[in-house]
Amino acid sequence: MRRIRIGYAFALTAGLAGPLALVACSSGDSSGVQAPSQTTVTPSSRPDASPSATPTTTPPATTNTPTGKPSTPGKQPETGPEPGYDRSAFSRPTMFTNKWFPLRPGTRLNYRGQTIEDGEAIPHTVTFIVTDLTKVIDGVRNVVLWERDYREGVLEEAELAFFAQADGGDVWHFGQYPEVYEGGQLTEVPAWIHGVEGARAGITIKAKPQLGGRSYSQGWGPAVGWSDRAEVFKTNQKTCVKAGCFQGVLVTDETSADEPGAHQLKYYAAGIGNVRVGFYGNDPTKETLELVSVQRLSKAGLAEARAAALSLEKRAYRYSKDVYGRTAPMK
Repeated sequence: MRRIRIGYAFALTAGLAGPLALVACSSGDSSGVQAPSQTTVTPSSRPDASPSATPTTTPPATTNTPTGKPSTPGKQPETGPEPGYDRSAFSRPTMFTNKWFPLRPGTRLNYRGQTIEDGEAIPHTVTFIVTDLTKVIDGVRNVVLWERDYREGVLEEAELAFFAQADGGDVWHFGQYPEVYEGGQLTEVPAWIHGVEGARAGITIKAKPQLGGRSYSQGWGPAVGWSDRAEVFKTNQKTCVKAGCFQGVLVTDETSADEPGAHQLKYYAAGIGNVRVGFYGNDPTKETLELVSVQRLSKAGLAEARAAALSLEKRAYRYSKDVYGRTAPMK
């Protein structure tokens, strides 16, 4: 399952456990990265004034399954690409009206949290910037996100990700180019792009999420083991993070065929996007993140982000010739 580097998410106190294993609101504002010129703004979704820092979401009803997640006897895990993709259904793909995943160029989301490795809590920060660049994939123009993921202040991953909104309001994920680093050295570039090497676009989040529906593929990249799926876990929840307290929150449950028994919970606030990440079940890293701040970049800051994303794309054409090399340049 993809680790939510997106910073769409959120500091856990070491040793906190339980089905949700979520973080309380933290103090301090160090993101571990240097930001381009920018202006901090108040989230467009009005935070609830409640001082409570503890999400009201309760664990799922327990059954005989190891994870405690309800199951249907005889039900087989859903897998494979998302059906129903139609490129003709993207008449205005860069106009995002989905309240759970608004992508406005110049928006920067800063996250802070941790992973657990050999029983030790490792600080983790993520920064997402919605650039003013677009990339056409299979005839559909996508908005480009530039993401950086830091482990103890050291860059662990840099990524370009591509999203477009269908006419019905669902947001589709068309692929990504990640660079993974260890000790400052590039180790792998597990890129997947819709239409290349069997990869297919998937739905990041639906316009009208409903409880009880089938899970949906968030993208299908068999060549690199990308098999993430999601389903609605809870609706109308309340959660508090450093960026504020939010009501009417949507919680999704993400799983992957490569990590059986692991569940990643993502909390979405209307008008903001992903504000928290938690977990339950057999999650190998127990990653948690919370939204620290939402910012609007200045013109100079957006230009810096654009230049950095284009530089990353240059490397993508060099290191991922068989996948990324088959795509048109960003503009």
